[in-house]
Amino acid sequence: MHVLVAGCGWLGKVLGRALVARGDRVTGVRRNASAGPELRGLGIEPLFLDLSDWHSMRAIPSDVEAIVACQSARGDSAAAYRAAYVEATGNLLEASRRLPIRAFVYTGSTGVFGQRDGGDVDETTKPELVGPTAEVLLQAERVVLDAARAGLPARIVRLSGLYGPGRAGVIDRVRTFVLALGPGDDAWMNWCHVDDAVTTVIAAMDRGRTGAIYHATDAHPARRREVVEWIAARLGIAPSQIAEDGARASSSRHGANRRILGDRTRAELELTLAWPSFRDGLASFLTEDRG
Repeated sequence: MHVLVAGCGWLGKVLGRALVARGDRVTGVRRNASAGPELRGLGIEPLFLDLSDWHSMRAIPSDVEAIVACQSARGDSAAAYRAAYVEATGNLLEASRRLPIRAFVYTGSTGVFGQRDGGDVDETTKPELVGPTAEVLLQAERVVLDAARAGLPARIVRLSGLYGPGRAGVIDRVRTFVLALGPGDDAWMNWCHVDDAVTTVIAAMDRGRTGAIYHATDAHPARRREVVEWIAARLGIAPSQIAEDGARASSSRHGANRRILGDRTRAELELTLAWPSFRDGLASFLTEDRG
C-alpha cells in the first residue's frame, strides 16, 4: 500500500519506518528540503510542500492509497493551530477525493478534554474545552467527521502525551525540579509511548471504522505524585516540593485533570500495548541515564 505520512516529523518518522518495515511504500511530507537525506535513509520518499496551501496538494502522488495526517503546528497560537490542523487537514481531505483512498487517519489530541474533576473520559465522552487551541483541535475533528459522513474513509486517533526515544523530557523535568510534589499533585497524567501510538495508528488505518474516534493512550494513567516519586527514586534524588502559589499558577496554565481511557480502542482494534504504563516505557531511559 502507498501511504502518505503528512507531517513526517518525530512521530511521522517512527510511523514511516514501521510502515516501510512491513512492506508499504511511504511518502513523507515535510516543509523543509533539508530533511530529505534523513527520510531517504529510513526508506521514506520525501515530498516537500506546505500542507496549509491548497495549491501544493497537486504534488501528492496520484496512487496514494492511505493518508495519515500527523502534522504539527509552527507555534502555540490559535492561528498556528488552525493552519496546521484545520486548514491542512481540510486540504488533505479534499485532495483525497481524487485518490484511490482506502483510509484517512487524523492524529488528534486528548487535549480536547479539558475536564478538571479527575474523572474518567473515554472515546465516547463529550469534549470539554479549555482555551482557544483546544477549540481549534475540536474544529479539526469536526472537519474529519464531516468528511466521513460524506463518504470518505476517515477516522481519528487522539494521542495522549507522547514520549519515547528522543523525547523523554519528563525525566529532565523531575531532575531539574520543574515537575514536583505539592498541591495539585493528585492530578492525572496521561501518556503513550510512541511505539504504541504508531501501532494504534496503523491498526486504525488497516481495520478502523469510518467516522470512528480512537484513543492512543496507555492502560495505566498515573497521578503526578506517582510519576514524580517513581522517577526521582530511580534517579536517586529526593523529589522537589512546589510552593502553594507555584502550584496554583501551574494549575491555571494546565488545568485539565482527567483520566484518559483507551479500553474501547484496544478491544475494537485488538491491540496489545508494548508499554502499558509510564513505568514500563521510561524504565529503559532511566537505566541508560544512571548507567
